[in-house]
Amino acid sequence: MSQAYSLELKNLRKQFGNTEIIRGVDLSVQTGERVAIIGPNGAGKSTLFNLISGRFAPSSGEIHLHGQRIDCLKPFEINRQGLSRSFQITNIFPKLSVFENLRCSVLWSLGHRYSFWSFLSQLHDANELAHDWMRRIHLEHKSDVLAMNLTYAEQRALEIGITMAGGANVVLLDEPTAGMSTSETSRFISLIKEVTQGKTLLTVEHDMGVVFGLADKIAVLVYGEIIAFDTPDKVRANTRVQEAYLGSLEEQEAGH
Repeated sequence: MSQAYSLELKNLRKQFGNTEIIRGVDLSVQTGERVAIIGPNGAGKSTLFNLISGRFAPSSGEIHLHGQRIDCLKPFEINRQGLSRSFQITNIFPKLSVFENLRCSVLWSLGHRYSFWSFLSQLHDANELAHDWMRRIHLEHKSDVLAMNLTYAEQRALEIGITMAGGANVVLLDEPTAGMSTSETSRFISLIKEVTQGKTLLTVEHDMGVVFGLADKIAVLVYGEIIAFDTPDKVRANTRVQEAYLGSLEEQEAGH
């Protein structure tokens, strides 16, 4: 695999029983590239993310991260190779404070392991990095607030912080702006751009305003196959995409 690629999928397939959900996906994502994966409901987008992050094992095919094959690894092993993801449903520790959530996420990347003899308050590097991430996601004023008491948009920002704070250089975001207002979405796109600067990003997103405002390239997934992978303008002009999907894209954009 070329070193220019952070992530590469080769003839990736996944079936459940007799139903093939992912049907021979090939995708190469360059280091530092932001890629949006779009497609109709049931296209296999979340399944694809679950394959990449190790939640599902592929039926066949290969997944490479930084040149190393990872489709045989467990999710925590893939995470330690530098890939992290968020979920459609906010995934945080609700009864821990904002600061405590972020501190949990940085411990392993800083070399701290589980120990009954260590006090977290004495881990100065972890505390400093957690404070830095609170500033980066603009939640420093909510340091001691329990995560369950944050607004929805703040919880999503915290999840982005948790996803990024562990030091991942390849990040998967699953519908990061779902459920947000227009103003919240606009601010959140800016936040994502800010915290993923220099990172490789894959995002599943239905909001076309987010897709065209964030992505360097768009992969169109229809019935488990990628039918186009190119810049936003070229994807918009792609005849096959227009026939399969662009009608719904135009309808969504008209609503913005």
